[in-house]
Amino acid sequence: MKHPVDAHVGKRIRHRRWMVGMTQQQLADRVGIKFQQIQKYETGMNRVSASRLWDIADALEVPISFFFEGLGAAHSQPVVEGDILADKEALELIRSYYAIPEQQRRRLFDLARVLSEAA
Repeated sequence: MKHPVDAHVGKRIRHRRWMVGMTQQQLADRVGIKFQQIQKYETGMNRVSASRLWDIADALEVPISFFFEGLGAAHSQPVVEGDILADKEALELIRSYYAIPEQQRRRLFDLARVLSEAA
């Protein structure tokens, strides 16, 4: 049975890998494992060891703490309701958003805020 922390860490691996436009095979090659193992990590079926998580963090250029963001203290359950990281449309929107130059991105952010408040 999957532990909630393992599932959360796996989702964060998938999220970051997708955000940087890396395939499972590319991540596996950088870490020195088979892509099937990345699949198992991302689904939470296999736990990621500390040293492997270190390698994955290095390959994805994030601190180790990135994989634990969003976990609550009580029973290590995710803090937010719903799973925005599982929504491909939301991830695509975020990736596209960060591809926009910073000044334009800020203007888009302000527009989105105004629109959401008017809705």
